[in-house]
Amino acid sequence: MRVPPFSRFRRFTQISAIFMLGIVVGAVIYNAIYHVGYNVLWLNNADLRVQIEQYQEDIKTLKKYNNTSTVIREIKIRSEESKAQSEGSNPVDPVTLKLILSEIRSDLEPMRGRSMFDIDTDSKLVRLLLDGKLYIVREKEYSVRIRTMLVMEGVLQIWVEISPFKRN
Repeated sequence: MRVPPFSRFRRFTQISAIFMLGIVVGAVIYNAIYHVGYNVLWLNNADLRVQIEQYQEDIKTLKKYNNTSTVIREIKIRSEESKAQSEGSNPVDPVTLKLILSEIRSDLEPMRGRSMFDIDTDSKLVRLLLDGKLYIVREKEYSVRIRTMLVMEGVLQIWVEISPFKRN
């Protein structure tokens, strides 16, 4: 039996190899686009879950203290960009930031229902408890520094600076 010469099939093998390479490259590009979209969706979902949890706590507190106007009914925590982040250090990603803020919010939960007029002693207590506290999120350590505290119309607003903790 005679075997046909390979030179007759060279063009066919080249075309089929390019076709298979195109299939692989197309699959990689499609997978990358899919994962970018899924990541955006996951980040939005995590953000909305934190917001829902905060709103549920606020609703419970507002129902409990709706007749009294001189107590802290809501706690809002905002993060500021730290000086270390602006100097070139790695910024804290949004999911980690949300998790740290939710942990801070749970640490500040005893402040709800406290009198707004006692904020001078409470602010000292909060600063002692939280200033420089380490939070471990996603196996990394972050330090928290309180920048500003403000109470107005039953809302305690706290601005914090979150930065990765560096051991000396």
